[in-house]
Amino acid sequence: MLPSSLSATDFPDPLPSAGLPVPAFSPLYQQIKGLILQSLQAGEWKPGESIPSEMELAARFKVSQGTVRKAIDELAAENLVTRRQGKGTFVSTHAEQHVQYRFLKLMPDSGDASVEGPAERFIIDCKRVRASAEVARALGLRTGDPMMQVRRILSFSGIPTILEDIWLPGQAFKGLTAAQMTNYPGPTYAMLELDFGVRMVRAEEKIRAVLPDGEQAERLHVSPATPLLSVERIAYTYNDVPMELRRGLYRTDTHHYHNELN
Repeated sequence: MLPSSLSATDFPDPLPSAGLPVPAFSPLYQQIKGLILQSLQAGEWKPGESIPSEMELAARFKVSQGTVRKAIDELAAENLVTRRQGKGTFVSTHAEQHVQYRFLKLMPDSGDASVEGPAERFIIDCKRVRASAEVARALGLRTGDPMMQVRRILSFSGIPTILEDIWLPGQAFKGLTAAQMTNYPGPTYAMLELDFGVRMVRAEEKIRAVLPDGEQAERLHVSPATPLLSVERIAYTYNDVPMELRRGLYRTDTHHYHNELN
């Protein structure tokens, strides 16, 4: 049987007429995955909470348990849920140790980020602004929509290493303060989950080499002739909804940008 939200029109005619385009076909497990994603986006199950069992979800969507298992396998492969042996399946969270550094790509030359420890944060500014045309376009908003804009420096071992500008949709992150960003002991994305219920699940980045202007060089304690990495990131929550634009300048004299390609 089909889930209640699906109908026979979701499936193509098995004998399409010659010359006519064939309707797009989505496997049933992909449709179940989409329905689970809708529940995650709606906050039915919060980060860190368990989701219903495969049997319960199969009954809810009126499909086989195997179909649900295949949908959850894909969600687990995408780090959206986490299976725990003997305990069930849980909504992934940035508060978990093994995913805390998933979005941190700048690694110390002497070891990994978990050994170096969390960055020291200094918030230069945290204010409510109106979206420029450029920022609005990146986040799928309208020019002039309310935004939260943050500028901060991340230091490692007392050395300022990253200068970041961050833009967040004002409605989703209303009330964000510099104190919140400074005092939360874990990753910033974990704080955004806990305090605002928004989980960043993937990101796209553009990287280029640049020279800093005078102010940027001063804040990072480098010469204006020092090459830096410019990293522009758009982070998305469930169902590819953009929720953050981040632009960072990275020093690489004691760190390197590390990525794994599968």
